[in-house]
Amino acid sequence: MSTTETAIASAEAHSAHNYHPLPVVVATADGAWMTDVEGRRYLDLLAGYSALNFGHGNRRLIDAAKAQLERVTLTSRAFHHDRFADFCTELAALCGMETVLPMNTGAEAVETAVKTARKWGYRVKGVPDGMAKIIVASDNFHGRTTTIVSFSTDPEARADFGPYTPGFEIVPYGDLTAMREAMTENTVAVLIEPVQGEAGVLVPPAGYLPGVRELTRERNVLFIADEIQSGLGRTGKTFALDHEGVVPDMYVLGKALGGGVVPVSAVVSSADVLGVFRPGEHGSTFGGNPLACAVALEVIAMLRTGEYQQRAAELGDHLHRELGLLTGGGAVEAVRGRGLWAGVDVAPALGTGREISEKLMEQGVLVKDTHGSTIRIAPPLVISKEDLDWGLDRLRAVLSA
Repeated sequence: MSTTETAIASAEAHSAHNYHPLPVVVATADGAWMTDVEGRRYLDLLAGYSALNFGHGNRRLIDAAKAQLERVTLTSRAFHHDRFADFCTELAALCGMETVLPMNTGAEAVETAVKTARKWGYRVKGVPDGMAKIIVASDNFHGRTTTIVSFSTDPEARADFGPYTPGFEIVPYGDLTAMREAMTENTVAVLIEPVQGEAGVLVPPAGYLPGVRELTRERNVLFIADEIQSGLGRTGKTFALDHEGVVPDMYVLGKALGGGVVPVSAVVSSADVLGVFRPGEHGSTFGGNPLACAVALEVIAMLRTGEYQQRAAELGDHLHRELGLLTGGGAVEAVRGRGLWAGVDVAPALGTGREISEKLMEQGVLVKDTHGSTIRIAPPLVISKEDLDWGLDRLRAVLSA
């Protein structure tokens, strides 16, 4: 067997089969490129589902991590450390908010947002104990914990993991009327993705997000924006909500916040909302650790320049123009997205999304499928136009073949 086949066979034999990776074994990576154990190079057009917005091995982030590794990596929240205050201050400022509650993974941050909304509902809004409701959208993806899959509409994520956590109302994504009708006096929050990534990079109708903001203010309900994938530059703005001038009550952040170096997530909101917590009511041993804060501070500094948002906007315009030319010819049924992020619905007659992804891998391009014949394209924001065009040429070749 080849080195690749040996590595894959070992992984299949000794790891749980909760993922179905493409048959490539990455050994090194730099910028928008990855190299496998056989020395073959691949253009990364997935960027770790936005965790690698700043590319593989970004020198600023690696240097920040190395410097912190020599000092202190973990204290737990039993003690203060000298990077924590700066991290919270800078992240709150980036979000235009006041208070940060750091965690590690995106799912942890969503769980934290759910707990926050419920506690706020009981302590501040006056909802009767145990009666809090949170409205979510169909086809959502917020993580895979037992509580989160309780309000998923994806059978693969949900099936066989019950009993499910109550307290959630599911309404169609983009339907403001349905959301209004679902609201009651016990509704404490609306939790939505401004762009639904896992669903195929779905952008809601114009006016929907401002409408959610107006409705939640009117009904004294928290607007929680899950910007784990869409935030921190991906769509050409710092946050996807920025495209429509909307500011939520709470941001849920992750992925790119750790720069592809360490897992970092956070809930960011007002002092009034996050002020419902008291010591011992919520926490994480690793949340807000010194290494995470050092890397995230560098991510925040990079975003403050606006360079990455601008690159995502300009290259995103180019990406969508080129992908748009593929529609109408029978190979591509639809293209959606915003910024340097696209969902491409390939004609089912050409193959499933998985089959298209495998063919692109053979051409040296890595993407990932979702839901039938849809593939997602989300390269690192540092990709060059030349490399992006190289990848698009391979996509055209695969579709025309």
